[in-house]
Amino acid sequence: MGCDQEVNEKPSTTTRSTVARARTTAARYAQQLEATTLGRMWSRLLEIEFVDRSIALAAKAFVSFLPLLVIVSALSPESVRDQILAVFSTRFGVSGDAYATVTHAFTSPEQTKTAAGIVGTLTTVAFAVSFTTALQRVFLRAWRRPPGGGARNQARGAAWLGAVLVLLMVVAAGVVLTGPIGSVLYWALGLLACTGLWWWTARLMVRGEVRWRALLPTAIVMGIGGWLYTVAAAVWMPVDVAGQYAQFGAFGITQSFVTWFTGMAFLLILAVVLGPALADGHHPLAQWMRSGNPTAVEAREAPALPGPDRPVRLSDAFGRGDRGSGVPMIDPVTDDTGDT
Repeated sequence: MGCDQEVNEKPSTTTRSTVARARTTAARYAQQLEATTLGRMWSRLLEIEFVDRSIALAAKAFVSFLPLLVIVSALSPESVRDQILAVFSTRFGVSGDAYATVTHAFTSPEQTKTAAGIVGTLTTVAFAVSFTTALQRVFLRAWRRPPGGGARNQARGAAWLGAVLVLLMVVAAGVVLTGPIGSVLYWALGLLACTGLWWWTARLMVRGEVRWRALLPTAIVMGIGGWLYTVAAAVWMPVDVAGQYAQFGAFGITQSFVTWFTGMAFLLILAVVLGPALADGHHPLAQWMRSGNPTAVEAREAPALPGPDRPVRLSDAFGRGDRGSGVPMIDPVTDDTGDT
């Protein structure tokens, strides 16, 4: 009896020892991974609850920019409206009956002006500015910046919104460029404009508190990645739009655009967290991004907030309110005293 008990205890002890060694080895490799750029990037993604933030950004972008674009087109000359429709057709693959539905929204300027009015237009602009608030929250949390800014953040959001509308008009104007030279010029100007816009956007969203160099990777990823993502939409969007429209009618078109915005939001958040993940390293690129300083934060600004008060988990990616990533939520609309 005693021999049998001893035999049974040995496998149990051996199993526990093997599991303990496996856990120790896994913890060591996990610690080594966290010290790499990829590991820091993944931790930051979990820290800012990237799935929850991506969906929220996509939803806000959809309810903000499409109505705003319709109003802007209604106030623009007919040639500009035609170019906007051409962009929808070529970039988003909207054609056939779905294109006719979209055309009706953009080619009825008088009805749009009457329906919108001053109150409707201001409400649409307010929704668009609310998107910039959500966008700024992503940048501030990624860089662990303290709250502050007050009403100045709303002004920053309005300025960014105006710049985006100008860029959209430039992209629409690019449709008229024909021939090989025109196509190359269109691509080059579009790529440079997108990269420059996102570099300025990153600086604006962090309230000028992070060095320009540290924000360049975000601009490059969004400039090149965003441009390629838009081009790729011409491949998969036609199939998606046609299928959704056939099944759900006009509502299907909105589902396709929400899908597009969600993909762009994921790309944006990846680009945002890439900056701090690179800048926190010890490689030459990190030194260059920090301009030889200990951190990427401007010398006159407050230091970054501390990291999570507990190890981040995969479930943090989806956001869980007060039980989230262990990092205090940052509301960029309020200042340090909590006043709006």
